[in-house]
Amino acid sequence: MVTGDPAPSGERSGRRMDGEHRSGAAPCGAEPGATLHAVSSAVLAVTRHLSVHEVLQVIVRAAAQLLDARYAALGVPDDQGSFAEFVVEGVSQEEWEAIGPLPRQHGMLAAMLRDKEPKRLADIRREAEFEGWPSAHPVLKDFLGVPIRDGDDVLGILFLANRRRPGGFTEADEELLTLFAAHAAIAMTNARLYERNRELTVVAERNRLARELHDAVAQKLFSLRLTAQAAAALAERDPARCVRELAQVERLAADALAELRAVIFELRPADLADGLAASLRKHVEVLDRAYDADVRFTMDGGAVALPEEHEAVVFRIAQEALYNALRHASARTIEVRLRTEDGAVVLEVADDGVGFDPGAASAKNGGEPHGGLGLASMRDRALSIGGALAIDAAPGTGTVVRLEVPL
Repeated sequence: MVTGDPAPSGERSGRRMDGEHRSGAAPCGAEPGATLHAVSSAVLAVTRHLSVHEVLQVIVRAAAQLLDARYAALGVPDDQGSFAEFVVEGVSQEEWEAIGPLPRQHGMLAAMLRDKEPKRLADIRREAEFEGWPSAHPVLKDFLGVPIRDGDDVLGILFLANRRRPGGFTEADEELLTLFAAHAAIAMTNARLYERNRELTVVAERNRLARELHDAVAQKLFSLRLTAQAAAALAERDPARCVRELAQVERLAADALAELRAVIFELRPADLADGLAASLRKHVEVLDRAYDADVRFTMDGGAVALPEEHEAVVFRIAQEALYNALRHASARTIEVRLRTEDGAVVLEVADDGVGFDPGAASAKNGGEPHGGLGLASMRDRALSIGGALAIDAAPGTGTVVRLEVPL
């Protein structure tokens, strides 16, 4: 849905291909309860999603259903007074490609970007701001546009056109869309915060891996170099001691290789194509072959069914817990257990290692338990998918990391 001249740049997404009518709209003159139910359904559809792209798509679709509009669009402003992204509903892929690039700073959409006020028109073609549209563009008549606001900031502008029932959009429709836009603003803000938090988590993870490389691998390589130099100096005057130093070189090289292999293994992207349980089983089997510890995987009950994004978080938490057990706990046995229990997916990573005091270690290390085990990061990951993380640990008794994620 474009109501201005096309431009050579910008991002377009979220086309709905069929344009067919979908149920869920509140008919004109409906009972207040039916209208509230329609608004509630539309809002819930939006707030289920976390990524900004998904939220934009669902907002457009829900708005079109809510007011029974044939066409809908959502434009996200950029810093140049145009659109950074433009999502549409009711236009097929072929029609969208034939229409061409996004609108420039002209036409009715540009007028709304400038004025940032609702517009309700009986026939958009009769307005002074109307400047035509490309030949492949669908013919629009009745029009309703509402800004999506976060305080004084305009997050986007929601456009509807061609209401399916005769008579066009009413004042009540404008009020209803304005109410929906207020909730859509909350969903967009939450999605942006979620994506920003995910970006920060990635940065924190990179920083942690950099510290691991420096603290573990770099120090061992430095020790290895010094030991090799000492062995070279002793080769002629003390061959027996030289042999001992060379044995130490071999041990340090093996340790450095194991540390580097662990870090590289962590950097590998999670392959969850076979599902969470199968991926965890494969991961545990690899670790069992790579380390001296006995690493096992058990699963109780039926298949675990979580959204793909949630499964990725559970997998990362399992990786982190396994990493801690292998690197810091001196564990002989590590068991990964996965099951469903009381409407939740439960993951446990239990080891028989040295354990630690979570409370004392957290206070000593400024909130980062046990010298940088990443427990705070694991808890943040769990919270991001509505889960809860618990640590059962004490010096000399091993550690159990327990994650619960509601189904």
